[in-house]
Amino acid sequence: MAGIRNLTKPDVKELVMGELEWITSSYSNGAGGMCVEVAKLDSGVILRDSVQPDGPVLSFSREEWRAFTD
Repeated sequence: MAGIRNLTKPDVKELVMGELEWITSSYSNGAGGMCVEVAKLDSGVILRDSVQPDGPVLSFSREEWRAFTD
């Protein structure tokens, strides 16, 4: 169907956060503790606060992430 977008978000329940490849922006000051980290998944991306790596994450579908970063 035209106009239908895939807004399926990553299912974070089964993920082991420590096993993911987390990316920090090159614009980060490198001081640590004040960064947003992103992990790319097949179904989208998840974000976390580097201060709380075991804390809550936000999940975005590919379409949502594209809209956010464009």
